[in-house]
Amino acid sequence: MKRMHARRKALPALTLAASGVVFGDIGTSPLYALKEIFNGHHPIAVTPDNVLGVLSMVFWSIMVLVTLKYVLIMMRADNRGEGGSLALLALILERARSHRLAWLVSMLGIFAAALFFGDSMITPAISVLSAVEGIGILTPDLDEYVVPLTLAILTALFMIQRRGTAAVGLFFGPVMLCWFAVLALLGILEISRHPDVLVALNPAYAVNFTSEHTLLAFLALGSVVLAVTGGEALYTDMGHFGPLPIRLAWFGFVMPALVLNYFGQGALLLHDGAALESPFFHLGPSWALAPLLVLATLATVIASQAVISGAFSVARQAVQMGLLPRMLIVHTSGHEQGQIYVPFTNWTLYLAVSGLVLGFQNSSNLAAAYGIAVTGTMLIDTVLIAFVMVLLWRWNKLVVALLIGALIAVDLAFFAANAIKIPQGGWFPIVVGILSFTLLTTWRHGRALVMEEVSREGLPLDDFLDMVDEVHRVKGTAIFMTSSKNGVPSALLHNLKHNQVLHDRVVLLTVQTADTPYVSELERIYLHPLRQGFMRVVLRYGFMEDPDVPSALLQCSRFGESFDMMETSFYLSRESVIPRLSRGRITRWRGKLFALMSKNATSATDFFRIPANRVVELGTQLVI
Repeated sequence: MKRMHARRKALPALTLAASGVVFGDIGTSPLYALKEIFNGHHPIAVTPDNVLGVLSMVFWSIMVLVTLKYVLIMMRADNRGEGGSLALLALILERARSHRLAWLVSMLGIFAAALFFGDSMITPAISVLSAVEGIGILTPDLDEYVVPLTLAILTALFMIQRRGTAAVGLFFGPVMLCWFAVLALLGILEISRHPDVLVALNPAYAVNFTSEHTLLAFLALGSVVLAVTGGEALYTDMGHFGPLPIRLAWFGFVMPALVLNYFGQGALLLHDGAALESPFFHLGPSWALAPLLVLATLATVIASQAVISGAFSVARQAVQMGLLPRMLIVHTSGHEQGQIYVPFTNWTLYLAVSGLVLGFQNSSNLAAAYGIAVTGTMLIDTVLIAFVMVLLWRWNKLVVALLIGALIAVDLAFFAANAIKIPQGGWFPIVVGILSFTLLTTWRHGRALVMEEVSREGLPLDDFLDMVDEVHRVKGTAIFMTSSKNGVPSALLHNLKHNQVLHDRVVLLTVQTADTPYVSELERIYLHPLRQGFMRVVLRYGFMEDPDVPSALLQCSRFGESFDMMETSFYLSRESVIPRLSRGRITRWRGKLFALMSKNATSATDFFRIPANRVVELGTQLVI
């Protein structure tokens, strides 16, 4: 009861914070969505029927894809409170009994995560660029400074990541609350002058526009999707705030503010065709342009920050789930576990984002690259939620087929409309997605082969214990890290071969990642005493947690075992992977790629937070 009361008491703060972090991407889409629809690569004539038809398409896209699909359906499919493609993947794999189904679901979930990295590169570029372009309306002489100023803002944003987002995060909610209030106010003022625009709430206008201008409507979908990009973030960020604060923020002020602003822009276009240059910035009075430009820039920086933080979280999940090699993960807050900094991911994103800004030059060109990754992710999410409905929720299969069939039809329409933009820039997220997918699956397959090779070369533990009676024992504790719960670690065999001694107490330690975001402290440790002074310890962590071996060993006191780090030595095996010369179970190029990834992985000492002065590394070669 106390915990529930505390959550209710914190609900307003969580709702405010969610409005800043979760809705940054979709919240800044009014900057460029209608502008791109009517003035982009496939411009639509600004006529009353076209404006009302497009507004109706935008409104019902938000209702179907964001409100119905993500807010009302997807957010019910949480994995112990966590959301996102990888969390959904782990949830389904728990119930998948067929190996073929497990493989299919795994590939879909991994590809969705791969597409996210492409999306996370485009979002900061198009968001900040579209806001800074407002200075061209302030005075055309400043147009040449748009790209340099955008790069300066993005450079500062990526540089401060290593300092953490705690301080900046305090301003996220209030700034975005102000942003949504301004969106709503600007929309209301323009709608009050031309209330006839509200008839576009009727879906008949979207249907009529589609039936009368089928090709034009299909092309428009490629830009209408800009109004719903970021909708998938509602599900991905669910673990940070919980579903209730996100739903309250969405229905309470985010969705109304977005709809009011879009309809305000539509009303403006109906009566002022000159506003086509930038409908958003022309909504406000001339005296408000400079403050609006500053607020828009702050909002896009916040949207970019949310995407960058999301990329850090996905990278950590991928490492924990065995899809990426160990990487350096820095915790930027001693209080919030989710606030992390991944240097490799940060600077990879920075280089890609800077390259996009320099290569595409303006938000209209970038809009051509935007959408493929988002619609691809949305399509995969629909397929995955179908498995959840059948396997976990036990819904009627006919109901699932009808609902999922309708959602897939919508997703496919958006995906197809964006696919025609591939030559204009849509190729970029596809290339990034394929590269990311290749890396993720190569590491996953390579690690499986390494585990098989280790097991094949391993010595049964019982046979080994029968052979150590004559071995000289020395004082102290030796902990041998091993990825397998069976057999004798290669580091132990090498140490015995070279030093010909064993410690009085020998611990065979395995760290496992569970299919859940978090593991309770009671389920963290499995300790099994063996004979000859040996014991096996298994530490379990969720895919949203970071392993801390010394801290976990201190909890072994409840089993009657204590560990003094100054009297304990850790023995690690550093594997050197060598691809087979002849064709084996992995192609040569993928074998070389896996060996390169393995070579550049963060050391187990740093990853598991083991004191460096207590570690002994022993090399071993594995041929895969």
